[in-house]
Amino acid sequence: MSNFLRQFGERFATLNKDNLDLLGELYSDDVQFRDPLHEVHGLSAVRRYFAELYANVEALQFEFHGFDQVAEGEGYLRWSMRYRHPRLRGGTEIAVEGCSHLRWRDKVYQHRDYFDAGALLYEHLPLLGGVIGWLKRRLA
Repeated sequence: MSNFLRQFGERFATLNKDNLDLLGELYSDDVQFRDPLHEVHGLSAVRRYFAELYANVEALQFEFHGFDQVAEGEGYLRWSMRYRHPRLRGGTEIAVEGCSHLRWRDKVYQHRDYFDAGALLYEHLPLLGGVIGWLKRRLA
């Protein structure tokens, strides 16, 4: 287990719309952040991305389950994210499992998230959600 990863996860889990200045403690100025829906470069772009993310949800929390260092300055965090958005699934809570691949020196300079974008968003959109549900049942 990595102390860096554990501390990163603990600090990341405290983020909310009112304390995004903490991102500068976690990420380098030249950070590359990527997930299935976005790719942003630089700390200021990451701040804008997170500000938009937190502005559009009613609640958002992360719980970290695993802290696996695979090399010096490289590792994975396994997590569960729970959020509520007023226009998705009637505002009820949505849960998504995922993992983050991080590379760091003193701060994280590369962060890539892996998760099911359908489970996060598409399955909960009024028209598209029905189509995705039908496709999943059909392929099962």
